Amino acid sequence: MAATAASLRLAITTGEPAGIGPDITLQALLAEMEAPGSAHHACTYTVIGDRTLLAERAALLGIAPAWQRALDSGRVAIAHVPLGVPCIPGQLDTQNGAYVLAVLDEAIDGCQHGRYHGMVTAPLQKSVIADTGIAFTGHTEYLAERTGTPHVVMMLAGPQPAHANAMLRVALATTHLPLRAVADAITTPLLVDALHIIAHDLRRRFGLPKPRILVTGLNPHAGEQGHLGREEIDVIIPALQQAAADGLDVRGPYPADTLFQPRYLQDADCVLAMYHDQGLAPLKYGTFGHGINVTLGLPLIRTSVDHGTALDLAGTGRAEYGSMRAALQAAVDMARCELSARDATA
Repeated sequence: MAATAASLRLAITTGEPAGIGPDITLQALLAEMEAPGSAHHACTYTVIGDRTLLAERAALLGIAPAWQRALDSGRVAIAHVPLGVPCIPGQLDTQNGAYVLAVLDEAIDGCQHGRYHGMVTAPLQKSVIADTGIAFTGHTEYLAERTGTPHVVMMLAGPQPAHANAMLRVALATTHLPLRAVADAITTPLLVDALHIIAHDLRRRFGLPKPRILVTGLNPHAGEQGHLGREEIDVIIPALQQAAADGLDVRGPYPADTLFQPRYLQDADCVLAMYHDQGLAPLKYGTFGHGINVTLGLPLIRTSVDHGTALDLAGTGRAEYGSMRAALQAAVDMARCELSARDATA
């Protein structure tokens, strides 16, 4: 039997307590639950974080009654994880670094043990965790380590200007690396693996039967036939040839400065960019605040926002929550698609 939104259970992590994570979690969740005719309104949610923090933030935002109604409805629960120390909006405290990871670990464990069908993560402050002495570079890398996944792919998505009701999806071959390290990190096996991960998840979690993936070059003008660098000839083209031989619909390498145009994107399901700013600068130009972050290749569904902690906006009510709401909606859609795929092959 195909899965419905009513059968889905999502975990939501509240992120850095001094940032806007608690704010946008509350606001996006209430907006999604209260939207008339929402296709996602029957899902149940577990918000993971400090119970008192959530109550205090709801009061600051003037939504305490609505938050209490959500809790009373039975569709929202709190998995209480206590703060290390009390939190003041906008003021980071390294004593809460362990708390942020404990919240994230609770969501990961819940997904791995079947309590949740997916997780949505509010933004965290990497420096707070790193300053506690824990090596931490981001959600994506931490999720890969905790789930024992050797290779994951970061993908961001947002409304595509090429045509209405479509998404521009941009995946990254490399993520949080210094620019000088990117060329050495890109190898043919890495790209082939990334293309397979992207294609697999677009089929299974996005319902795209044969996704078309466009691939950027690394160098200006995609290397200009080797005159501006040989990575396209020596690394990227062999990867595309191997992926095509494996049955994937892959095209490229294309110059990144011209690829992000409607006439090229209108038939594309995803773009694979070689490094962080190459892919995310054009995407965020048109979709910032409404886009989502998805980690591909994990044994669980994880979506997130396309922005950071915005410490100066915490507790003010001025933070935009559109990206968090889009991440909630995407997680429901992905979970429903994956469960339907499982039913079809059972």
